[in-house]
Formats: sequence, structure tokens, C-alpha cells
Amino acid sequence: MYKLTQPRHEGFVEVREGRKLGYADFGSETGRTVLWYHGTPGGRRQVPEDARVMAAKHDLRVIGVDRPGIGYSTGHLYRNILDFTSDVEILLDELKVDRCAVVGLSGGGPYTLATAYAMPDRITAAGVLGGVVPHVGEESMEGGLVGYLSRTRSALPFISPPLSRFLQLAIFGLGPFGPQALDLFARYSPEGDQIVFAREEIKAMFIDDIKGNSRHGISAPLNDLALFLRPWGFSVSDISVPVRWWHGDADNFVPLAHAEYLVPHIPDAQLYLRPGESHLGGLGAAEEVLHVLLELWT
Repeated sequence: MYKLTQPRHEGFVEVREGRKLGYADFGSETGRTVLWYHGTPGGRRQVPEDARVMAAKHDLRVIGVDRPGIGYSTGHLYRNILDFTSDVEILLDELKVDRCAVVGLSGGGPYTLATAYAMPDRITAAGVLGGVVPHVGEESMEGGLVGYLSRTRSALPFISPPLSRFLQLAIFGLGPFGPQALDLFARYSPEGDQIVFAREEIKAMFIDDIKGNSRHGISAPLNDLALFLRPWGFSVSDISVPVRWWHGDADNFVPLAHAEYLVPHIPDAQLYLRPGESHLGGLGAAEEVLHVLLELWT
């Protein structure tokens, strides 16, 4: 198994209502900081090895953040996506981060956009990797995996608790069979994602993240879905922070058409096409993503 670069520190901070928000801190303690929001599902350790190595070599601080219901974070369903940012502000204060960039993969994309909107004086730039787009409201798009799952909207409050427990038990049950299970999943993934899973460090990251972050429950993916299907609490047209969006042209979970529709609504945004890549292709572009965001910072 590939030996991953480990976090310099892991822990949690207390946020509103006595809840906890978990994080993993990679790289330098004093360098420029990048928040890294995991996909759905995922947790604080879903940070690509390329980003971890770059942080260690180039005086960067990369912080992975557990959303509520995974890892060290207390389970909690926000009112909307924007509500998450109030907890992030407390996290940044506690970790003594004055300014930072933010990156989000897939389901982390909406939270990235919300953070950019809510903290224009604190966020220097935002990067979205195959991000989910709104599914209600004036900026919404139909289709994709979230659109398909929208038919479960009315049942979510009832099925979420037992399904969360089932997912936790299933992941524990995989245990020593994690690598084989991931290989099986990769075999039936789109060709673009198979290329990503063929990288040993990416495979090791997913196994480490899922196993380590599911010990205290795994309600975060279901909370994400519930929030994706609600109004997000802000308009992307009101984001004043520079946004750069990477998207595979073969993405079968979040169609490229979603990004092509939403990105022009963001005042300072640019779409980077990933030819031949599917939903997880952005994980292989970590160095490029960090370089672009740091250039925007300067």
C-alpha cells in the first residue's frame, strides 16, 4: 500500500451550539492556507497526495475539513449551504487563519462557493472540481446524479438515520477488503475515473479517508443531499471572489453542461476543461489547482 504523507495535526474545534468541526492540517504551520472541502462521501483526509507534498515543499498549509456527520464533526443538518460558513469562520479563528483560498471537490463545490460568497475579505480565491450546481431556484439545472436522487427528497428525513447506520456498518464490514472493493468500484467506473483510480496514491487516499472518518457515523453524505435539494441561501452571481472551475468533459455524475451553465453566472470565474476525464479527474490536477489559486492570491 502506498505510504501517504500524514497530517501534521488532526483535531476539532468547538463551533456553534457546542458542536465540533473536525480538520486535518497538512504542510506548514505558518504558510499561506488553503481549505480543502471533501466530496460526497468523504472526510478531512480526502486531500490528494500531490497537494500534501506540495504543501510540505512550498510552505503551504492545506486544511481538510470534516462536514457534520463524518470524522470528528458532530452530526448536524444546516438550514442551508450558507449556514455552514458560520462554523468555518469559527474554525479559521481558532486555527489563527486570517486569509486563505478554498477548494472543493464534487459535493464540496457548493460549500466552496458559499464560503467565497460569505467571506469576501477573508477568501482570496476559490477552486471548484466537478462541483454540484443548484437544483432549485433561478440558477438551477436539472439532471445529473443529484437530479436523479431528487425524487427521494420527501423521504430523506425518514430514511437518513437508518441509512447512515447501514453505510457505517457496511464500511466497517469491508475492513480488510477495502482495496479489493475499491478496485471493483473502479472497474465499473467511467474510463476517465479508472485512470484516476489507477494511481496508487489516489487509491490509498480514498481507503484511508473512508475507513478513518466513518468511525463515529456517516450521515454527512445524506445531509449533503438534503442541502443540495434546498435553496442554497445565496446567489452565485453575488460572489465577488475569483472562482476557477475544473470539470471533466466525460463527467457522468455532474454533466459538463451544468458547469457551462453556472460558471458564466459568477462575475469573476473561469472554466478549465479536463478532456477525457470524468467526475474525479480534478483530483489529479491538485498541483495545477493550487498554483492557479496562489497566483490569484498574489
